[in-house]
Amino acid sequence: MKRVDDFRLRFGKQELVPIVIGGMGVDISTADLALEAARLGGIGHISDAMVKTVADRRFNTKFVKEKLKLYKYNVENPDKSAVQFDLGQLAEATRLHVGKTMEAKRGPGMIFVNCMEKLTMNAPRETLRVRLATALDAGVDGITLAAGLHLGSFALIEDHPRFRDAKLGIIVSSLRALQLFLRKSARTNRLPDYVVVEGPLAGGHLGFGMDWAQYDLATIVAEIHAWLVAEKLDIPLIPAGGIFTGSDAVSFLENGAAAVQVATRFTVARECGLPEKVQQEYFKASEDKIVVNQISPTGYPMRMLTSSPAIGSGIRPNCEAYGYLLDANGSCAYVQAYNREVAAHPGARRVSVMDKTCLCTHMRNFDCWTCGHYTYRLKDTSRKLDDGNYEILSAEHIFKDYQFSTDNKIALPD
Repeated sequence: MKRVDDFRLRFGKQELVPIVIGGMGVDISTADLALEAARLGGIGHISDAMVKTVADRRFNTKFVKEKLKLYKYNVENPDKSAVQFDLGQLAEATRLHVGKTMEAKRGPGMIFVNCMEKLTMNAPRETLRVRLATALDAGVDGITLAAGLHLGSFALIEDHPRFRDAKLGIIVSSLRALQLFLRKSARTNRLPDYVVVEGPLAGGHLGFGMDWAQYDLATIVAEIHAWLVAEKLDIPLIPAGGIFTGSDAVSFLENGAAAVQVATRFTVARECGLPEKVQQEYFKASEDKIVVNQISPTGYPMRMLTSSPAIGSGIRPNCEAYGYLLDANGSCAYVQAYNREVAAHPGARRVSVMDKTCLCTHMRNFDCWTCGHYTYRLKDTSRKLDDGNYEILSAEHIFKDYQFSTDNKIALPD
């Protein structure tokens, strides 16, 4: 019976363990988690979601405080168009986050940045170009373009000296999305180095509508693989979403996948950025406490725990401090929903907003408990302690269980 370790992901002459830890923001996929994946011979992602907040936490910078101070006059104003990101500070935060991670890298694996393109930041092209170019400047091994695929992303960095050196990949949820991207980026004469195919059971934002349950990852991967073969395109495919055991991974690897991307099981790793009290919520979740809703202001459906404090919260928008989801006109769906509820409840000390959430603030505070479909199975991967909590696992333990397990078994901690 084959194991994941019987396969290898190949980039040219480089061979890696075909396990990729997905990029979970905001700093849930920490540098420590990504470094462990690289040390063990796989690929780890760090996320550039709200990178200035991450830099403040890790390096004691004051990017968020300085931005709030600059735009504090605008806090009560429903018009957020004046709130702009300082591109120099954005570059410096990215340089710190990526550069320091790369300096600490050990082992034969790789470190990628997950770039959430739906973070429009009131200047979509300009801020995205800075984030991509600075990550390349800082020496990252690769960039995965995710969360709202920008069809012109490659063109933004085609003049960068590392454009053909670094690994560049995209996340899609359909063959059509891949075809659109390849058509749009064809003039750069540069194919993606890999394609992550994310299915309907993934965590966080989904590339499907509310009919997500009608889709199946294996079917989508097979369709894309057949098309690539027919077109004679040699692009490694990396399925993601619902791959919970090493045996799940092997089934994809045996059918032509180059690697698998996994994340849910690493949410309960010591190296993960989630506070332990939140990790225990993940362990204890039952299947009926996991929901796909539409409260994200991005417009994408999002999977999370029903007990997430972000659901129904009516906090004042914090765009002056954060503002990562402001579009080119300075608008955000949560800002609109919040102002609607304030107008409908004059004099109320606090309102409840059920249809949208302030994603920036709640992700920053670890109050938006996004998760994969199989989060309810996490309790089967650990041991319940005398106090009713579950033992937090090491990233190495989880990684090696994927790498060496067989027969759908999950190794419990010693």
